[in-house]
Amino acid sequence: VTFTETYVFRSKVTDAVKERRVVTILHELAHMWFGDLVTMKWWNDLWLNESFAEWASTIATAEATEWEAAWTTFNAMEKTWAYRQDQLPSTHPVVAEINDLEDVQVNFDGITYAKGGSVLKQLAAWVGIEQFFAGVAAYFQKHQWSNTEVGDLLVELEATSGRDLGDWAKKWLETAGVNTLTPLIEEGADGTITRFAIVQTAPADYPTIRPHRLGVGFYSVTESGSLERVHRVEIDVDGDRTEVAELRGIRRPDLVLLNDDDLAYAKIRLDERSLATAIAHLKDISDPLARSLVWGAAWDQTRDAEASATDYLDLVLQNIGSETESTTVRTTLGQLQLAANSYVAPETRDAARERVADGLWELAQKAEAGSDSQLQFVTAFASAASTPAHAETVRALRDGDTTLEGLEIDTDLSWQLLVSLASAGVVTAADINEARAADNTAKGGEFAAMAKASLPSHAAKQEAWDSLIERADAPNTIVRSTASGFTNPTTVDVLADFVEPYFAMLLPIWESRSYQIAQYLIVGLYPAALANKALRDATRQWLSQNADAAPALRRLVGENLAGVERALAVQERDAQ
Repeated sequence: VTFTETYVFRSKVTDAVKERRVVTILHELAHMWFGDLVTMKWWNDLWLNESFAEWASTIATAEATEWEAAWTTFNAMEKTWAYRQDQLPSTHPVVAEINDLEDVQVNFDGITYAKGGSVLKQLAAWVGIEQFFAGVAAYFQKHQWSNTEVGDLLVELEATSGRDLGDWAKKWLETAGVNTLTPLIEEGADGTITRFAIVQTAPADYPTIRPHRLGVGFYSVTESGSLERVHRVEIDVDGDRTEVAELRGIRRPDLVLLNDDDLAYAKIRLDERSLATAIAHLKDISDPLARSLVWGAAWDQTRDAEASATDYLDLVLQNIGSETESTTVRTTLGQLQLAANSYVAPETRDAARERVADGLWELAQKAEAGSDSQLQFVTAFASAASTPAHAETVRALRDGDTTLEGLEIDTDLSWQLLVSLASAGVVTAADINEARAADNTAKGGEFAAMAKASLPSHAAKQEAWDSLIERADAPNTIVRSTASGFTNPTTVDVLADFVEPYFAMLLPIWESRSYQIAQYLIVGLYPAALANKALRDATRQWLSQNADAAPALRRLVGENLAGVERALAVQERDAQ
């Protein structure tokens, strides 16, 4: 097992990163079984390696390490990735069609890892966890030191569970797309439920309706103000509508949570009453996994233009300060900034970004001294800083003129603050070189490259561009860091100058660089922060004019386009 230098920490990192290191190590160890002891016959069953390693590393983390809430992390991080990937035009079945090496490379993605792992969790719930383990054990015993296909695993799981998995496998492994589950609730005059059903829908392009094993949780506000689960049922759901007779006659709770305990792979919706309860009491839900599911539902409704991005900003700023799970905080703060930078209506974007940065700084000041949340709020504030006043706060924090109890401005945090100052244009390349000389390490080089590329002048952006496109000598880590700084949302205005050069470089870069470097450049340099119709139209035009380009290249560009199209739809909803 080879360990990446990223996981050899030299400064304070968040608990989310520490937990990620644990999961990564266990993921790689899981390959001793899933991929080494038994190996797939061909790349279309790559999921037998990666999906299983993803699932196995999470259950091992939850049951054998201090990170007992690993399934909450899985929902906040992996499933968020899976849902996003599964709604792109490039989505594909878990068992993917692999024609060549390029197909293999692009399919190391959120479907093969995160959706596959989620589907396995769903399968374990569907057949029963003990039967699942027994089937996997039999699979290893029968096929050790040999190659397999998906059917070889299903045979063993059918034998141990007594379930026919043919239809399940066809719908879950051989088709793409994610379903949405919505509660249908009717109640009588006395407040008891007279009808409860679960409505299942699918996108038009991927209309498969699937079977699910899931929990339905009822949560009510207690006298102490907490939001606690008061009732739960676990059921099989299939078809367009599933009636749940056992919930009739029960008093309607304050919040109904579909997919309670996160057994299923599906987007969930909150009914109007439950959504209002969630907004008012999200921070009062005692169970971190339930909170994570509500966070996810709110984000999905925002991304799908069913709810206002501005309302999402309010939800996060009002509730994130009480969140205890580091990865939930990390994921939600990233979504907060995406919403502020790309999803709110353009005419209110500057005000939204300022409000988000102000809110993050207030949260940082209120956070427990030395806590994980304090560090996350400070770094998120530095990333979101958008006004001269914000830049002055960042400078004072970095220089020690402003202090927060328990917060050490260590080497990496100092660099993150310097990147923020660079994007604000209040430091120079010479200042960055001085910091680089004081930190003559590989990590220092990455931060310096990001900071220089974050400088807001056209000349600085051009220098960063040339270092990646005109030359081909930068290592992977510098390529990623430079691209990240180049597209810094704070410097969005100058990115419009590089839309035409971006499309001009695509074919030459694809033909001249390795796949990994080409992917970093094609995705990393795309000026997504513009999130406007001009970028959408330019991307569509390139795809139309380059129909014969390599499918893997068109896939990457198509995924970029999908992000802009979604942003425009959410902006339109927010403007209403």
